Amino acid sequence: MKKSNKFSPEVRERAVRMVQEHRGEYELFSLAVELGTRFLVRTCVDRLAGDGGHTIAAEMAEVRVRGLHRVAFRDAQGESCEAALEIRYRRINVLPPIGKQKQYPPLELTVIYAQERGAPADRAPLQWELITNLQVRSKADAIEKIDWYAMRWKIETFHKISKSGCRAEDSRLRTADRLTNLIAIYCILSWRIFWVTMLNRADPVASPDEAFTEVEISVLDRLSPKTTVPEFLPRTLSHYITQLARLGGYLARKGDPPPGNTVMWRGLTRLTDIVLGMQIAQEVVGN
Repeated sequence: MKKSNKFSPEVRERAVRMVQEHRGEYELFSLAVELGTRFLVRTCVDRLAGDGGHTIAAEMAEVRVRGLHRVAFRDAQGESCEAALEIRYRRINVLPPIGKQKQYPPLELTVIYAQERGAPADRAPLQWELITNLQVRSKADAIEKIDWYAMRWKIETFHKISKSGCRAEDSRLRTADRLTNLIAIYCILSWRIFWVTMLNRADPVASPDEAFTEVEISVLDRLSPKTTVPEFLPRTLSHYITQLARLGGYLARKGDPPPGNTVMWRGLTRLTDIVLGMQIAQEVVGN
């Protein structure tokens, strides 16, 4: 019989209660297995494993390195860095906490360790300890899960823009339908801000019309400070994003890192107001 994807009201209630009561990781693992869903979690808890006579860390210490994986990232100062991660993984019988062993069963889960080799002395080494119920049968599978986890900060940044920039949690709407519509709009706004920010870093010499409308480009041209750049040279996407960030408080000094989501949010808010004001003025006064 095909298993239904619809969860019973009892299961839904348990999931909601788990979130509200800030239950631990193992409860999440057990519920996910019960629901037939998949998870990939970074853990900091050294749980009991095997027959209960040792921990995950002790068992993983016996696992040989299966290969290296290079990752690029930015450090706390915004500088580009590269790290070589030693990859180890093993399918392990994970036990619930001692006080909960009568409530929850043991689980067969895969543990992935990604630890930086030869980290410089001026920063802490990268060290990720991941646990999942997804299949990991090869180095390629393990690297795939590590790359998935590396996307986590982008998801968090997207939600940060929705919460801190759009202030979604400050809404005073009283019906679910209205709140759903509002969040849908906020999702589009948050996506655009995050997308433009990352596009600037990935392809700064792209054409500005990939990210801005003709009206927005025209307004940013009018607001741009005088520079020594000849007017006949094409202005790139990076130029217009810098002007947008300036509206949000970005100083654009020579040593400054690329503009982040906060100044982009403020800049887009001001640009939208200016564009609306210009369009209203044209309707009232005429071209």
